[in-house]
Formats: sequence, C-alpha cells, structure tokens
Amino acid sequence: MTQDNVSPRVAVVGCGYWGKNLVRNFHQLGALAAVCETTPAGRAAAESIAPQMPIVDDIEAVLAGDARGVVIATPAETHYELTHRALEAGKDVFVEKPLALTPEQGRHLVKLAEARGLILMVGHVLEYHPAIVKLREMIASGALGKIHYIYSNRLSLGKVRREENILWSFAPHDVAIILRLMGSMPLQVVACGGAYVQPNIADVTVTNLLFGDGVRAHIHVSWLHPFKEQRLVVIGSRKMASFDDVSKQLVLYDQRVDVEKGQPIPIKGEGEIVPFAADEPLRLECRWQRRSTCCTKKTAAKRKQWLRYPCPRTGSSVWLLSMLVPGRSNNHFPDLNIGLNKVRPFMVKLPISFCPSSEQRKSIN
Repeated sequence: MTQDNVSPRVAVVGCGYWGKNLVRNFHQLGALAAVCETTPAGRAAAESIAPQMPIVDDIEAVLAGDARGVVIATPAETHYELTHRALEAGKDVFVEKPLALTPEQGRHLVKLAEARGLILMVGHVLEYHPAIVKLREMIASGALGKIHYIYSNRLSLGKVRREENILWSFAPHDVAIILRLMGSMPLQVVACGGAYVQPNIADVTVTNLLFGDGVRAHIHVSWLHPFKEQRLVVIGSRKMASFDDVSKQLVLYDQRVDVEKGQPIPIKGEGEIVPFAADEPLRLECRWQRRSTCCTKKTAAKRKQWLRYPCPRTGSSVWLLSMLVPGRSNNHFPDLNIGLNKVRPFMVKLPISFCPSSEQRKSIN
C-alpha cells in the first residue's frame, strides 16, 4: 500500500456502516490521526482497518489533539452537536450529509465556520464519481445535444432510518448530481411521498424539478422496494445516456426523436458503453478534503457551494451552504465553487412546492 508522504491531519469520528470506509481511505492516504468510536464493534473495525492507530471513545480527546480536521460520520441527529463542538475547538470539519436536521442549526454552523475562518465541508460523494464526471463532460461537449429531461431512481429494501426520511437520506445524492449536471438551480421543486413503516417518516418520495430553460427532472427514492436500482438517465436532443451504479455501466445511446413533416420519427440506434476511470469516489472525495485541510488559510481562496434540500422533519426546503477551501485547482470541477465576494451568505426557508420570483432568483444566483 502506497501512502502519501504527509503527516496525519484528520481524526474520524464514527467507524460504523459508512465511517469505516472513511477510516480506511484516510488511513491509506496517510492522513489519519485518530479514530473516535464508542461501540465495541466499531472499535474492533477501526483496529482491523488502521492497526496501531490511536482509538479513543471521547470526542474531547480528538478536540484536544493535534489533528487539524475532524471527519464526522455519526448518526444524523448528532451531526449538529459534534460539528458545533469541533468548530468551537478550532477544527476544520468534513461532515457527512446532512449537515444538520433543521435550517436554524445549519445556519448557525455556517455562521460559526465563517466567523472562525474554518472549513465546513458537507460530503456528497457521488459528485466525485468518475462516471458522473464523464457524463458531465459529455453534456458540456454537446454530445447529447440540448438536455430535455433527467431522471434518477435510487431504490432498495432498507436501510430504513428512524431519525430522517427517505428524501433526506437518499435524495441529496441525486439533487447534488442533477444540479452539477445542469449547472444551475431549479425554478420550481415539488415533492410528494408516503410513510408506511413509521409514522411521519416518508419511505417513498418523488421529487420534480423545473429549470429555467424548460429542462425537467424527477427523483424517485425508496427504501421500501423489492429490488435495488440506482440509475441516472439523461435525455438529450441528439443522444441519450444512462448510468447504472449497480452494474457500474455508463451507456451512450444513439437514439432520439426527429420530426419530419410534422410526424415524430423515433430514431433507434445502438448503445455504446463509455469507459471511465475505476477510482473509488470516496477516495477522490477524501483526497480533496485532505488537500483542503493541508491548505494554509492565509493563502487559500475561500469558496462556497449552495445546495438545496428539504428539511427532514418539517418538509420545508432550505438552501444549505458547504464551504470548501481547495488546496489546488480541481480539473474535474473547475466551476465547483462561487467566489466569496460574489454571493451573499444566507439560508432561505422555502415551502416544498416553490416557484421564486425574479427578485428571489437574482438573490439565489
């Protein structure tokens, strides 16, 4: 195993279902300082993944240590408190989604990070997926023509959450991807769903988005489904593309509908498998986060990225801000961030069915 020749810089809090993957990646990158885990199973996993790495059961030991950054991969209801404590201790923070469970908590964390001059980064791992990067390049090059429609299905049986609904748990992946592919914010978002397993916690939702140029998208997410499906489809005027994250295939279809003398004519061509790099998306995200933490704050240019999510409990929507401080330019995401001087830091609580006025669109953009 080859490790980057750097000193440890981050401590991972949580070595459970997802946290163990973060421990593995930061350890392999040579950037792991310590692991904080309270459960015997989690501590055993950490010892197996990162032998001889310090393992503590109290976050205070992490906050008092020399790790420059803290990575939080704990249950969603703990994110606000742990992130707040880490920021108060002067640590940069990479927290898995969601940042917090209420708009007020998220707003407070953003303001605290800004006031302390610290990095606050929310994890959206699929934005780093090589297939998504390749698809975005295809769209930018015009290979698909004008984009008409996008849909994303993220369906499976479980893992059922108790503290957040399916929209909050699954859909942020798809929202982030669609916004990245479109390069703009939607004008209208409408979501509906149903709760069948637990009261007031939706198990299935369908979200419809309308963008300014007439492009529509929908997101179907469910943890109450007979089979697993993770599929993203993009329909263009010239070609169509599909990424299946279960079979790990990106396919470009030479298919479209032409209109000849007023008659729609389906053009059915062959599908071509598009190769993409085999890099692990989480490794790429961890490498990006590590570079951010390595970057000195005096010379780094602060950046901001706006993402909009529905509040998991109230059903309202909120613009959540994740701040990134890149250590160097990222060729995959040249327009990932908006300059600090170009956007007013704010969070707007909106109804789940929302169509902004022209003045609101200007403030968002």
